[in-house]
Amino acid sequence: MSHVVLLGDSIFDNAAYVGGGPDVVAQLRPLLPAGWRATLRAVDGAVTVGISRQLQQLPADASHLVISTGGNDALGQSGVLDERAFSIAGAVDRLAGVRERFQHDYRAMLDTVMARRLPTAVCTIYDTRYPDAQRQRLVVTALTVFNDAITREAFSRGLPLIDLRLLCDEDEDYANPIEPSVHGGAKIARAIAALVTAPAARRPEVYAR
Repeated sequence: MSHVVLLGDSIFDNAAYVGGGPDVVAQLRPLLPAGWRATLRAVDGAVTVGISRQLQQLPADASHLVISTGGNDALGQSGVLDERAFSIAGAVDRLAGVRERFQHDYRAMLDTVMARRLPTAVCTIYDTRYPDAQRQRLVVTALTVFNDAITREAFSRGLPLIDLRLLCDEDEDYANPIEPSVHGGAKIARAIAALVTAPAARRPEVYAR
């Protein structure tokens, strides 16, 4: 038997945002082969450095780990978008500092996870759905800084990646600007199921559909 464990934040722990509908792990379970299990250890509001605490609660029979983290790290740094800058270079330099700090935390998190020696996949941060067009444009652009760090660290370790930017590409995928709806959660669950059940030799590097 195999046991898939979801680590991270409210991308997986989205029960509070689906109005009584199924959350991601509930939608994942019926998609897995008979005898497989799925457990949620992700916590709404968690940041990247908090994954180590979730690992301490890892089931003893865990066989696959899937991680979605970084969105709350980005949210915590969103104030930089409202700061005044006197040059483009100054603005880019601030974003560079944000990127360096996040990459340090993300790298350390993956080092800790990889020490468990379990098949592991990670997710990008999706594009969000802010109703204000200018805010949405700024947020999506700023998130490329975080997603660059995620993809670099994942690919340098040969880890498969679920690209939530391509997966959650419709308004109905979002319960609010930053949380997945039942519809979006179903897409995420299908991608996870396809990834963990695919033979390693035929597993694509990036899951986007």
